[in-house]
Amino acid sequence: MSDAGTRAAAADEGRVRLSLREGVAEVVFERPAARNAMTWAMYEALEGICQRLAADPEVRVVLFRGAGGQAFVAGTDIAQFRDFGSGADGVAYERRIDALIDQVASLPMPTLALVEGFAVGGGLAIATACDFRLATPDARFGVPIARTLGNCLSIANVARLHDAFGTQRVKRMLLLAELLGADEAQGCGYLHGVHAREAIEQEARTLCAALAALAPVTQSVSKEALRRLALVALPQAEDLIRRCYGSDDFREGVAAFTQRRPPAWKGR
Repeated sequence: MSDAGTRAAAADEGRVRLSLREGVAEVVFERPAARNAMTWAMYEALEGICQRLAADPEVRVVLFRGAGGQAFVAGTDIAQFRDFGSGADGVAYERRIDALIDQVASLPMPTLALVEGFAVGGGLAIATACDFRLATPDARFGVPIARTLGNCLSIANVARLHDAFGTQRVKRMLLLAELLGADEAQGCGYLHGVHAREAIEQEARTLCAALAALAPVTQSVSKEALRRLALVALPQAEDLIRRCYGSDDFREGVAAFTQRRPPAWKGR
């Protein structure tokens, strides 16, 4: 492959970039041409970054954001589901995503998601795993898989969404495929604040500075206590994942999305 081809392939895979400055880590999801939809390579990079951050006592706050201004993260790249052949593939995928989202939620320092545009699917899961969220007025939040793909979420991610949004809003996300606006997300307490694009950067820096000035051990044990409460006594639900990812509807959803046509749901 030529150098140009190598660069193009790397750009298509996307990247997750980490920078550190004065105790504040910034993690940027960088695949703007695809609204930062996550590839396997990006998930692997995020896993490594979380491991590095968790072991660094000098990091006091972590800021997560998406590149390009159109999205935080627009879920997992759906083209990557084309190789799934059974419900077992879905179970393995959801276990992997669960482990990664739990890595984000388990970071010992406070975390902040800066959301410009869309935070959907896996992007919503990442943002929800953070401790605080700031958003621009055009931000949208949801999991529109009943319209796009025909898959499902793990019970742990449903629990996190339920804890953050409440039952009826999560039903609107999952059963009606609705995207919630920034004002509603702020109204239910999901967002710490909504700010214009020209102001949100400074607001994020101000919040990071406030978090970095407080007692880190207190912050760490408090957020871990809340994480455990949100996931206490979760029921077994892999049968639901196996049923959904093993369905004809899931295969149709993937095919329709990649072929850019409406799916024809059969209910089987």
